Amino acid sequence: MPPAEPVPASEPPRKQAAVLLPVHRGHEGALHLTLVRRSTGGRHGGQLAFPGGNREPADADLRATALREAQEEIGLHPDDVDIVAELPPVNTRTTLFQVFPFIGRLRQPTGQWQLQAAEIEGVVDVSLDYLTGPGVRQEKELSFPTWPEPRLVQVIPLGTGDLLWGLTLRIIDAALPRLTQVGVSI
Repeated sequence: MPPAEPVPASEPPRKQAAVLLPVHRGHEGALHLTLVRRSTGGRHGGQLAFPGGNREPADADLRATALREAQEEIGLHPDDVDIVAELPPVNTRTTLFQVFPFIGRLRQPTGQWQLQAAEIEGVVDVSLDYLTGPGVRQEKELSFPTWPEPRLVQVIPLGTGDLLWGLTLRIIDAALPRLTQVGVSI
C-alpha cells in the first residue's frame, strides 16, 4: 500500500481588521470615496487604502474598529458618519487578515483632515463615476520585496499619480453594487 499523501497544514487563523469606506457627494453632485495614502516606510507605504486597521480588544465590534481607526488616522469623528452598509469580509492574499468593510456616509464632508502622520501621508477623493468609467482599468506589472517575481495586476491610475490596486481595488469592486444602490440616498 502506497504511503498516504501528507495532509497540507491548515492555514493559520486570520487576524481581523476593519475599514471604513467614507462616501459623500462632491460639489458637482457625484458620489465620492475618500481614500488614504499610507505613509512611506511601512509595509504598505505610499499605497492607497481605506482608513482602517486591526481590531483591538477594547473595540465592541468590527464596526467600532472601522470608526475608531478612521478617527485615529484622519480625524473623522464617529458622530459624523452614518454606517449605511456592511460588506462581506475580504481576505488579504499575503498577510493573513480578514478585512471587514463598512460603507459610511459622511454627514458633512471635510477637507480639513487631521492626519496621523506616522501612518497617513494624505487623503484622496475619487468619484464613483471615474472608477466605473470606460477604459480606466489597466494591467500593470508591479514588484515588491515580498513577491518572488513581478506580477501583472489590475490597476486604476488616478490623476494624483496614485494607483488603485490590490485589496483596496478588490474592496471597491465588492462595494460598487452597494455604492450605486446606496448612492441614491446620499
